[in-house]
Amino acid sequence: GGLGCELLKDLTMMGFLNIDVIDMDTIELTNLNRQFLFRQPDVGKSKAEVAAAFVNKRVPGANVVPHFAKIQDKEPDFYRDFHIIIMGLDSLEARRWMNDLVCSFVEFDEDGNVVPGTSVPVVDGGTEGVKGHVNVMSPGTTPCFECILPLFPPQVNFPMCTLADVPRTPAHCVEWSKQLEWDRARPFGDVPLDCDDAEHMQWLFKTSETRAKEHGIEGVTLKFTQGVAKRIIPAIAATNAVVAAACANEVFKIATGAAKHMQPETGGHYMMYVGSEGVYTDTMSHDRDPECPVCQRKAVGVRTSREMLLKDFIGVLKNDARLRVQDPTLSAPGPSGMKLLYNPRVSAFQAMTAPNLEKTLGELLAGLDVGFELTLDDPVLAAQKQLSITFTD
Repeated sequence: GGLGCELLKDLTMMGFLNIDVIDMDTIELTNLNRQFLFRQPDVGKSKAEVAAAFVNKRVPGANVVPHFAKIQDKEPDFYRDFHIIIMGLDSLEARRWMNDLVCSFVEFDEDGNVVPGTSVPVVDGGTEGVKGHVNVMSPGTTPCFECILPLFPPQVNFPMCTLADVPRTPAHCVEWSKQLEWDRARPFGDVPLDCDDAEHMQWLFKTSETRAKEHGIEGVTLKFTQGVAKRIIPAIAATNAVVAAACANEVFKIATGAAKHMQPETGGHYMMYVGSEGVYTDTMSHDRDPECPVCQRKAVGVRTSREMLLKDFIGVLKNDARLRVQDPTLSAPGPSGMKLLYNPRVSAFQAMTAPNLEKTLGELLAGLDVGFELTLDDPVLAAQKQLSITFTD
């Protein structure tokens, strides 16, 4: 995207010639005002492939290898081999997944020190309008992204009654189509909604447009529908340029040792940029969360009742600010290994475990009273997490 184009330009012009770039998006006409590696004939093509070809042609010796895929599509060893990972991602979910993965690489010796070569440095850049940040992470040493997750506000959700009965804004119409009508109409069968699929987005747009007309609401366009469905935040080219330059500067310091990179010992590992009234930059340090389930590998404590239904318990997990899971799979210890409680992402397992949703935790976890842990898996997590369950009754 916009930040990625700036990063590729900065890094290759600074002498970083061997780069792998991953992006699952294709080029849209509206990208051209700020994503300067693309031209009008490129519309509809892979961003990664076009950007790599442009830079390889423009910068002598550049070897940018494109990957037209999701970051989750690559095997862990693919990322393990890099010297530095730079993130210009557009969602918390993607950042959490990558953070989870790199933290899982870290090995510790018997004294608790990080084994050299197992911690891959990460430089994370992000922009939002006239604001941005650069976060330098050394997995196993500095706070990981999960440690600072509480600093990010939870995603805004609309009341179901408003969506179903009296929509008042164009966003309500899009959310109604996304959250309610997709599951009811099943326009593509059992296929889940993919906001990066052109046909899915076209259906979402047309359905939202019809809903808006029925209630006298204007303003539903394809671009607006994409923005609401994918939680797109408006981008400003100048912000991308500032943040990308700061990221590239940190990468250079890490790679060469020419100066100390941002870290707690130098005044902060996290830079915040605000450009609304001039140029404001400040660096700060956050503390590592001693109970972090990712970098500290601690089980997340959950207090609940034996009388709670599994479906309600899953709702509790989704709303837990420490987890922020989306579609969790749960397993419990059994007499002959782990027992699957619920798996919503594999159709055969979903059908097999769906009846458990109406059962209480007391029924499903009979015989497990004290000191047991559930295993949690979710699309936003690259590795499984443990839930330490305490019954309150």
